[in-house]
Amino acid sequence: MSEVEPATVGILTEPFLYEWQVRAIERLQDETDITVSLVVQNVTDTECEAESWNTKQRLGLDDVTQFFEVFRQEKAWTLVLAERNIARLLGDKQTLWHRHSVENVDCLDETEHVQCVPETENGWNELPDDVVSRLEAECDVAIRFGFGLVRGDVLTAPKYGVLSFHPADIRRYRGMGPPAIFHDGQARAGSTLQRLNESIDGGEIVAYDDVSLADCHTLWDVFDRLATLQISLLTSGITSLRDPTFEPQTIPDEQLGEFYYRDQRRTVSFSGRVLAKNLAGRVRHGLERARSSEETDRRSSPLSK
Repeated sequence: MSEVEPATVGILTEPFLYEWQVRAIERLQDETDITVSLVVQNVTDTECEAESWNTKQRLGLDDVTQFFEVFRQEKAWTLVLAERNIARLLGDKQTLWHRHSVENVDCLDETEHVQCVPETENGWNELPDDVVSRLEAECDVAIRFGFGLVRGDVLTAPKYGVLSFHPADIRRYRGMGPPAIFHDGQARAGSTLQRLNESIDGGEIVAYDDVSLADCHTLWDVFDRLATLQISLLTSGITSLRDPTFEPQTIPDEQLGEFYYRDQRRTVSFSGRVLAKNLAGRVRHGLERARSSEETDRRSSPLSK
């Protein structure tokens, strides 16, 4: 019997993978016979000691310096990011966003790793010819977990192209995704696994699903909810590509959603609303936990029996 394609997968990544990305790869390996045949690592990212993000317990001078560096670029949005970091110090583990140096990821330890310096122009990255040739020869499909905006021959080098997640429905929220969804108070949100072309969040839809945001108190809860969805969506999407009757969905330009530029989140009005909702959500979540704890204590009390 002939081998079902795609059978080999390449990973495009930064020097680290997030926890949810590792789990997505592990699930793909556990539930299919697909082999991860090549890891292409962007070595222009100088992120060092990726795991140090996972256990940070206090603020230091470096954090203050970084705050002002980020503020120059992100403006008011820096306050939203600062709230997230403070929450981490107060016990919000955010485990799905823990970072793992690629060389420390067990499910990739038998896969060949290739270091890559892309050519960057106007925010787009093109991979060098030798790396593109290897992806073409060794991978049926590639998964983009790094390298930012990618264009050029790499998009068509693997037979089934390059897949990438957008944590929103590209027919409604392109660009920022979750921040705009949370800002607008949507009750549900989805994630799109798309086969990339040289547009931004306008590729063919390989897989899509959505979830309720009813109990998401903060923007970071929304990110977690969608990351959890993506862990299973990767396997679903690649499994669909293995079905010879499956055709990815092409979305006409006029049906693509509004594009939310990052500059929008840097405004005081946008950032202020998100920050206020985050703080209110944390208070509400704390009250709910307190009431739940009190109810548990009351039910377990001998006087209630």
